[in-house]
Amino acid sequence: MDLTKASAKDLLSDLSDRRLSATELMRSTLDRIAQVNGQVNAIVALRDDDDLMSEAQAVDDGPNRGALHGLPIAIKDLVNVAGIPSTQGSPIYKDHVPKSDDLIAKRLRDAGAILIGKTNTPEFGLGSHTFNPVYGATSNPYNPSRTCGGSSGGAAVALATGMVALADGSDMMGSLRNPAAWNNVYGFRPTWGRVPSEPVGDGYLHQLSTLGPMARSPEDIGILLDVISGSDMRHPLAGQSDPVSPVQVADLRGMRIGWLGDWGGAFPMEQGILDLGTDALNVFEETGAAVEVVPPPFDADKIWESWITLRSWSVATGLEPLIAQKAALKDTAQWELDRGLSFSAMDIHRASLLRTDWFRRSVDLFADYDALVLPAAQVWPFEIEQPYPTEIGGVSMDTYHRWMQVVTPVSLLGLPCLSIPAGFGSAGLPMGLQLFGPKNADAKLISIGAAYHQATEWPQKRPAM
Repeated sequence: MDLTKASAKDLLSDLSDRRLSATELMRSTLDRIAQVNGQVNAIVALRDDDDLMSEAQAVDDGPNRGALHGLPIAIKDLVNVAGIPSTQGSPIYKDHVPKSDDLIAKRLRDAGAILIGKTNTPEFGLGSHTFNPVYGATSNPYNPSRTCGGSSGGAAVALATGMVALADGSDMMGSLRNPAAWNNVYGFRPTWGRVPSEPVGDGYLHQLSTLGPMARSPEDIGILLDVISGSDMRHPLAGQSDPVSPVQVADLRGMRIGWLGDWGGAFPMEQGILDLGTDALNVFEETGAAVEVVPPPFDADKIWESWITLRSWSVATGLEPLIAQKAALKDTAQWELDRGLSFSAMDIHRASLLRTDWFRRSVDLFADYDALVLPAAQVWPFEIEQPYPTEIGGVSMDTYHRWMQVVTPVSLLGLPCLSIPAGFGSAGLPMGLQLFGPKNADAKLISIGAAYHQATEWPQKRPAM
């Protein structure tokens, strides 16, 4: 078995039964990182080889540690991990080495994972392009001259290149979905509250961003989702969640899948993306589902108006403690901070009213469909030197993130969404689709994704590098 291509399920089964040693897997992991990471720059702050091999040996010498027993994992560099530099991609934190783990890191460690380092991210996670002044840019393993997406870009590339079998990520505006699509892997945005955020600061008002899993199959998504899910008594809105693993492959016969396409032209798309999406949807029809074109169910401009208000407000609350160092922030962070500080309480209220209207409309929509589908991005992976797209098909983008508007219908409502690989375009670059459903439909979506994966296996058929 090639350990760099094996599923997390198989690796964990072999580790648990002692058919595979943690030291053997760690050696394979470090060798693979040495082989490919210099070309893609996905894993950063990698711990010392000898220290990691010693930790793996301690795993082999001890009892089973849990669901992730002995599995090497690198954590997104927005998460504080004890003893590992945790920079958020910002020069302000380039020397920050936490003394304790954030909640998600603790859950991974408690489940038996060996935390080997970090995965690269944009500065403060802003923008769907992974570059920062601390570690530089992460390139796409299918074409190193192109971006890998973001903000969980390092995680997606580490998975696509076989440096890890599971990865964590986070998603406010497509940060799990976009890089999964552009690297031919799966990323899952859970129902908001299923995976609790760090229990610091406000726990009630900001319901946009969530942590989530990434993997090379929906089955592996389920393994990691169960580890990081579950309430935390310090988080007032974090809910209980039933396990999704082992993931059951859905019987798609009789299911109805709604295709939203470009939302009636509201979301400009580069050539070939909609065609590839239609081809991928044929897989659902071939396995028994009915796929129907759905007209725009809500005004996209109203969703956008609500989104950019609530997002800037949320981002600004996180950046406000750094206001004295504002000049050290990248331009997009400064823009979000200025906008967020400018809003009145009634501005936020009106944005929340629009969000609530869209939510109520979505309830009616999901009464008719088991899942809805949108493209995961509006453009193909662009040149790595370009900060962000400024136009799509001749349509100018009026903000640094307007080109990712296609993810906002999901993000605004905190709905569960699985980013699934959709194949490759004419230039050989990957693309994906957003498969999403109503609140708490996490297990069902992953099950539907498992049926799709069984029929396609894109990450296994077209591995990177």
